[in-house]
Amino acid sequence: MIVDFHSHTYESDGTLSPYDLVARMRARGVRVFSITDHDTLAAYEAIGLEKVPSSLVVGIEINSTYRGSEVHILGYRLPLGSSQFSDLLEANRRARNERAGLMVDQLRAAGYAITMDAVRAEATTRAPLGRPHVGKALVRAGIAEDINAAFSDFLRSGKPGYVPSLFVTPQVAIGAIRQAGGIPVLAHPGRIKDQSIIDELAQSGLEGIEAIYPRHDPEQTDFYRGKAREYDLVVTAGSDFHDPVYNARGVGMAVEDKEIRPFLDLVSAG
Repeated sequence: MIVDFHSHTYESDGTLSPYDLVARMRARGVRVFSITDHDTLAAYEAIGLEKVPSSLVVGIEINSTYRGSEVHILGYRLPLGSSQFSDLLEANRRARNERAGLMVDQLRAAGYAITMDAVRAEATTRAPLGRPHVGKALVRAGIAEDINAAFSDFLRSGKPGYVPSLFVTPQVAIGAIRQAGGIPVLAHPGRIKDQSIIDELAQSGLEGIEAIYPRHDPEQTDFYRGKAREYDLVVTAGSDFHDPVYNARGVGMAVEDKEIRPFLDLVSAG
């Protein structure tokens, strides 16, 4: 079965419209999928609440920080039009905009001609700002060769544009998702610097783990499958698709039905 429970549109830091991303999923033969834009459900509003296909599981990716690590929490089966999330998402959007402004200030202080207007121009009007938007502005200004160079040369720890994340904690994100009736899942656990955080969150209301992820090697995938068994978590799979060039392998993850079925049953999909 081909599924994809982690993807992005230009409503956050992707480059495709929600309609184009859905079309790409269908062309790939993705059976069930989710749009998980960072800190916003705007993609579903763009599609239209009455037009969301049954193969699309409503989702979101909430950025959080904890003990020096960026920890992203995916939330699924969220009620559209609910106000329960509004305070949390607004807090993260403010943090995103503040962080982007600090990046620009530091880059300008280091002698690089970049402005907040240039960063905002890389995002849709309502999209929360993030490092990718700053990176794209650096590329467009000719300061960085490409988005990878923008991150490695300017926006990572120790570089002139690096600013630590200012987001909510993963425990707060997990609690908010559960309170809204959703299912919290840990995104790309292999990218978490402090792996002991996984065990802590598994005992703090987490319900799933994204074990099947393009950047996980086979040993990591098996390790996170083991974590799922240890803590009775469902396993999910996602491409983390943002852009056809940056994510050249495209959308969709091939999985065994028996492995993904517990998650599908949990979200009443497929």
